[in-house]
Amino acid sequence: MTRTADEIAKAHKACLDGASTINSVIATHTKGSNAVDTDFGYDMTHDEKKARVARSVSYLKYQKTLTDWTSEDFTVIDKAITDADAFTS
Repeated sequence: MTRTADEIAKAHKACLDGASTINSVIATHTKGSNAVDTDFGYDMTHDEKKARVARSVSYLKYQKTLTDWTSEDFTVIDKAITDADAFTS
């Protein structure tokens, strides 16, 4: 599979969005009963949060297996993967 530069840029942005979702769900969970309705996933159960994070991290891990990445920075994405694995284990 060969992606265009635009496709790679869009995929990287989607990965960053996925990392943001993971970070937001974990942050909301960490707030516990202090979470408010403006916190992403505040009304989810713990199992629902784990499922949401698991779906997002699965996508990130799949994207990382693709071999046509160029100079994209994966620092935030890699940290989200590590945090998601810890959260869902």
